[in-house]
Amino acid sequence: MDPFYAEALIEAKKAYDQQEVPVGCVVVKDGKILGRGHNQMEGMKDPSCHAEVLAIKEAATQMDSWRLQGTTLYVTLEPCLMCAALIKKAKIRTVIIGAIEPREGAFGSAVSINDLPPYYHHVDCRFLYDPQSETLLKNFFKELRRND
Repeated sequence: MDPFYAEALIEAKKAYDQQEVPVGCVVVKDGKILGRGHNQMEGMKDPSCHAEVLAIKEAATQMDSWRLQGTTLYVTLEPCLMCAALIKKAKIRTVIIGAIEPREGAFGSAVSINDLPPYYHHVDCRFLYDPQSETLLKNFFKELRRND
């Protein structure tokens, strides 16, 4: 397993332990992690506190720029449209995705961010179809339904 994707999984497990949807993310440049994040919508009571948003904000601070050119984002679940738009706006070149999100995924599952304007920045993406991420998500929602 790619060591940077493994770090994204560690972030997803942090979210799971905090009863958040288990999604984790890291932003990497030149072999160094610049930003980390995991979902914190419930704890922060903020719908924008997705793993990708938090990791991108931290990476922007580290780079002292909103332009994250030359970076790769590793995330355990296909980003939603909000996060995909942010990824595109931040000029992140590559996204490595663990699991598809058929209902809201914006890298080809429900919609593709690259099919939407502006067209001058294309985000390359690769799906890993990671069973660990899928199992973490399935277990989380199974427990959530059991506790209802």
